[in-house]
Amino acid sequence: MLTIYLEDCGDLQARRGKVEERLGRLNEFWGAKTLAEISGETCRAYAAVRGSPGGARRDLEDLRAAIRHHAKEGLHRGTVVISLPPKGLPRDRWLTRSEAARLLRACWSTREIQRAIPTIKFPLRHIARFILIGLYTGTRASAIAAAAPMRAEGRAYVDLDGGVFYRLAIGKRATNKRQPPVPIPPRLLAHMRRWARLGAGGHFVEWHGKPVRSVKTGFARAAALAGLPGVTPHTLRHTAATWLMQRGVPVWEAAGFHRLMDTIIRITFATRPA
Repeated sequence: MLTIYLEDCGDLQARRGKVEERLGRLNEFWGAKTLAEISGETCRAYAAVRGSPGGARRDLEDLRAAIRHHAKEGLHRGTVVISLPPKGLPRDRWLTRSEAARLLRACWSTREIQRAIPTIKFPLRHIARFILIGLYTGTRASAIAAAAPMRAEGRAYVDLDGGVFYRLAIGKRATNKRQPPVPIPPRLLAHMRRWARLGAGGHFVEWHGKPVRSVKTGFARAAALAGLPGVTPHTLRHTAATWLMQRGVPVWEAAGFHRLMDTIIRITFATRPA
């Protein structure tokens, strides 16, 4: 059943690789079982083996989708119910102005240490770019990592002439996590144009000239250095929304939001970010 689902629906998924990972985990546990063995008890056993309630829930959602596809194809009859672990508590952490400034300052000023001696290398400055884009646009981490100043398959296109961020990567199928195009605030647009002139020909967020697949490690280090435990890349999205709601204005009529970000940038950087 899992194989049929992957063969029939795998290419329709926005992130096939992730689907394959989840189906692989499901197959390790369920592969030798029949549909008749799926029950609340075996679902709970899978969640226990998986270890992460959130991860188990996402895997079991794929199992449920595979079962529904199998039934739709007329390959089994009868109802098979998946028992999902409860949803986790919503993440509502957001940053204050001073916290955002501390986070940016940590990214900008942290030097690489070699043999107990600080070098002239700054390993977290690419995270500063990521943070600025996230705070200004409220964009998901994957779309920021894929953002580029030129059109190409698999990239989220930033139109530096028109000032629009097309956040859905070219060639990717839209999902329920909608990523519609958004205007880029003037201050951020100026930064992105400068980054492009300085060599961001591939992506705006790069490490040693290559695009980053994930900023989790670097971001976690920056958050620790800034004394902000529990802050994750997704916190930037909550922060952008919270600051706007605090002012009671629509997202792209929030002139106060843009002025606020300008203030944070000025107090964080003694020089312009590269």
